[in-house]
Amino acid sequence: MDLGTYLHEKKIIIEDTLRDICSSFSTSPGMLRDAMEYMLFSNGKRIRPILAIAACEAKQKSSDDLLPFACAIEMIHTYSLIHDDLPSIDNDDLRRGKPTCHKVFGEAVAILAGDALLTEAFRVMADTRYTERIHLKIIRQIIFEIAMAAGAEGMVGGQVMDVLYDGKEGTKNILNFIHTHKTTSLIRTSVRTGSIIGGAKTKELTRLTRYGECIGFAFQIMDDLLDAEGNEEIVGKRLKKDTSKQTYIKHYGIVASKIRIEQLIEEAIESVEFLGGNSKILVELARFIGNRAL
Repeated sequence: MDLGTYLHEKKIIIEDTLRDICSSFSTSPGMLRDAMEYMLFSNGKRIRPILAIAACEAKQKSSDDLLPFACAIEMIHTYSLIHDDLPSIDNDDLRRGKPTCHKVFGEAVAILAGDALLTEAFRVMADTRYTERIHLKIIRQIIFEIAMAAGAEGMVGGQVMDVLYDGKEGTKNILNFIHTHKTTSLIRTSVRTGSIIGGAKTKELTRLTRYGECIGFAFQIMDDLLDAEGNEEIVGKRLKKDTSKQTYIKHYGIVASKIRIEQLIEEAIESVEFLGGNSKILVELARFIGNRAL
C-alpha cells in the first residue's frame, strides 16, 4: 500500500471513531459540541494518531484496540490548537484554512471547548466501553505517558516557554526545550502508545521512542521553515508571524535548518531498521514529515 492510500484509509478510520466518541456528548450544550466538533473535524492530517497506528501495525498487531488512545491523542492535540490560536497566545484568525474556533464561537466558548476536549480525552481512555480488551496495567501506563507528554512536563511546559520567550533574544538551550516539549513530546508519545499496544519489547520501545523524538523535532523545524517560506494557501494559516519567537531559523539559519531536518529523518529511519520490511510505513511517514510542502 502506498503512503497516500494508507493516510487516507487510516484518516477515515480515525474520524469514524472520533464521530462515535462525539456521539457520547449527547447531554452537553449544543454550542459546546459544535465548537468541539468544528475544530476536531477541520481537515487535520491526523499525523499523531496515524503514527500510533503505524507503530502498532509495524509490530504486526491490529490497531483496533489502539483506536481510543489514538483518538484521545488527537483530541488533546486539537484542544492545544484551539488554545494556541486564542488572542492571549498566538492571536490567529485562521487554522487549516478556516476561521479559528474563537472567531466562530467567541473566546469563552473556544476556551471551554478546548477544556472539554482535553478532559474527554482522558475519559475515553479510562472508559471500559472503549478499552475493555486492554489490560488495566497497560491502560494506566498509557494514560500516565500521555498525561506526562501533554501536561506541565511536556507540551504545556513547552507552550509556556514559547510565550515567555516571545520577543526575547533567547538561547539555543531555550529553543531546544521549547521544540522538544511543545511539539516533540506528543508525537513521541503517539509512537510509544502504538508501540506499547503492539507489544514492543524494552529495546524495541527505546528505538521506536528515538524514532518519535527525531520526527517530532523535524516536524517542528519544518513548521519554522513553513512559517518563513511557506505558501499560506497550502499551509492553511497565517504565516511569517513567528519572527519574534524562538525558532530554529532564528538561531541556526535556513540552510542549517534544512540540513538538520535531513539528519533527523535519516536517524529516525535508522532507528526502525530493526523492523525490517515492517518498517516501510514508518519510514515513509518520516520522509513525508521531512518533506511537507512549502
